[in-house]
Amino acid sequence: MFNDIGPLELVALVVLAVLVFGPDKLPKMIQDVTRTIRKIREFSESAKADIREELGPEFKDFEFEDLNPKTFIRKQLDNDELGLKEIRNGFDLKKEMADVTDAVHGRDSEAASGSGSGGSVDMTKKREKLDLAKDERPPFDADAT
Repeated sequence: MFNDIGPLELVALVVLAVLVFGPDKLPKMIQDVTRTIRKIREFSESAKADIREELGPEFKDFEFEDLNPKTFIRKQLDNDELGLKEIRNGFDLKKEMADVTDAVHGRDSEAASGSGSGGSVDMTKKREKLDLAKDERPPFDADAT
């Protein structure tokens, strides 16, 4: 229940409780708190049992922890009926991004992966590829911008 409370925080809480309630009333307060927590747990278990009873026999293996989105997603990813692991392993995102970057910079993906040009592109080579005159601009592509 209190998994994230460290020892120093626990000592601080005990000292604060002794200061607020006093050493005489502290044992009675602890009993009252534990009794309240026990009643809340009993109420929760009774509500879960009622819900399971109302759902019927087709939901006999239903767990309330599955309603947590993280648990649900983790369980669905572990259950590989749809072949999600195969799809996930089927493409390499780094390679795809490198191909897109090379296409944007006008390089061949094989040549770019072998040469360590550092991303600089020689503009004269680009002009020669496009067969443009020195003072002529490349054509404007509205979809590329």
